[in-house]
Amino acid sequence: MREFTEFSGPMINWPRVEVMKDVPEVLAELHEEWKLCLATNAVDSSEEEIRAALRRAGLDLLLDKVYCFRKIGHKKPSRQFFEYVLKDLGVHRSRVIMIGDDFESDILGAVASGIHAIWFNEHSKESEFGEMFETVHDFKSLPQAVSELFKLGRTPPNPI
Repeated sequence: MREFTEFSGPMINWPRVEVMKDVPEVLAELHEEWKLCLATNAVDSSEEEIRAALRRAGLDLLLDKVYCFRKIGHKKPSRQFFEYVLKDLGVHRSRVIMIGDDFESDILGAVASGIHAIWFNEHSKESEFGEMFETVHDFKSLPQAVSELFKLGRTPPNPI
């Protein structure tokens, strides 16, 4: 979902919501093979409000679970946030890939918790790569990046 800085409060109440380019198609492709979850630091919305905003944008059926600060009580990049998600999913951290647009919170937080990650950086040409993470600049390239991580044996599927 695109964030609009001029709006405040729960996204479900915003005058408009907008899905980022290529997101529905890419999520539909990934959802054929993997369980997809949303992990957010949003402080204004409950899980139900986030689901309602996703429904408004036509994305709710593509996401199996929603993890939010208001339910967990911790924000990314805290280890507690990621441990909550792993425990709830009931999977080992080696079976999860965190895909996020905030390098500090999403990527470094996941890696510090032993979770592989893909940084989606659409705002600049900056790229970061490490043993446990890589960068993509185009949302359409996510399925290939996830597939490559899986083929390399680094991480079995289960992106969040």
